[in-house]
Amino acid sequence: MPPYSARRPFRAGPDCFLDRYISRCRAGLGCRHRSLERPQEATRMPHETQDSPRPKTSGPAGEAPRKRHPWRIALAVLGTVLIGAVATGGIYAFSLTRAFDNGTEKIPNAFPEEASRPSGAPADTATDAPASASADPAADPGAVPAGQPQNILLLGSDTRGATGKNLADIRGERSDTMMVVHVPADRKNLFVMSILRDSWVEVPGHGQAKINAALSWGGVPLAVQTVENLLGTRIDHVAVVDFSGFEQATDALGGVDINNPIGFDSSHLKGHYFGAGGQHLTGAQAIAFARERYAFQDGDFQRVRNQQLIISGLLSAAMHKSVLTDPVKTSGLLETVTPFLAVDEGFDSAYLTALAWQLREVRQPQVTFFTMPTDGTGTSGDGQSIVNVDWDGLAAVREGFQTDTLAGYRPELQTLG
Repeated sequence: MPPYSARRPFRAGPDCFLDRYISRCRAGLGCRHRSLERPQEATRMPHETQDSPRPKTSGPAGEAPRKRHPWRIALAVLGTVLIGAVATGGIYAFSLTRAFDNGTEKIPNAFPEEASRPSGAPADTATDAPASASADPAADPGAVPAGQPQNILLLGSDTRGATGKNLADIRGERSDTMMVVHVPADRKNLFVMSILRDSWVEVPGHGQAKINAALSWGGVPLAVQTVENLLGTRIDHVAVVDFSGFEQATDALGGVDINNPIGFDSSHLKGHYFGAGGQHLTGAQAIAFARERYAFQDGDFQRVRNQQLIISGLLSAAMHKSVLTDPVKTSGLLETVTPFLAVDEGFDSAYLTALAWQLREVRQPQVTFFTMPTDGTGTSGDGQSIVNVDWDGLAAVREGFQTDTLAGYRPELQTLG
């Protein structure tokens, strides 16, 4: 895979059915009720009888239309805003999946040696959710183990832009953000756990250290192994996200709306004040908001909560029908995001579309954000400022991951202590 700077956005070519369709949309010739021809054969676009209503972000799950597939956006936003583009289906699905596979960097040997890895949570043979995956002709049900929980590790960094490194090989750089996405076997909920980067844990082969040092010392495999040992469960897939893409994805969506709980002066955007209450943020403002920690008494704790606010806001923006039903916006969003994403070799479009279909009933209220339990801050033996892990609280989280029962876990607000 060539480095990001050498890659160009995917283009299907002048004879591609998708390109002719998008060209008509951009030229104002109409995107509906048109008969478009492939070479040597005629093909008619599916007719839409009416615009679908905007999906609700609250209320009973049954009220939201099934075609919205909000989960696609959930992981897209966490990877940020990617699944929605990959799995929206329809006339442009094939081109989008190719764009994802060709546009993302692949992480070779992303996982530690098999002998050192824990097993995953037991499969749920009682659930019928995965069985329905075969109803989607675009999804390969074999790409996701039926009835099996999935754990996806997300590593965020904003150092590649300065170093020029490929995301797939960022050994020597520390992860600024670490999240674990848990997808239960019944596919009825999603859980996103943030891990504070200064959490003092055991890093295999290095002893006690801040958890974000694992990426620096051993690259993605050591980061995966550290999290697997911490949670006592298997990580199925991993993605590394460059924060530069976060900013561009936000702008591609027209900004993000949040409800800011604490007003503060930004140390990243000089002279800018983030007021309390409702705020509409540009990409640059969203990144500054998510990076801020010096303005808060509890530093990284509030920074993580703010990151979760931004992700939730992006999820809402990406669920809007103006994005989901517009192939030009969707393909453009995907082209914006993929150059800033590196994934393990099994994390491909087939996996994403299959998982998205299995999670088609999930709505935004079923996505739970929480932070790994902590026990305040302290100082390590060598003088580093660290975050202490609440090992009793973590035991409950470990059990939830290991037995696929996170739905019964009730996280508490994490504070400085």
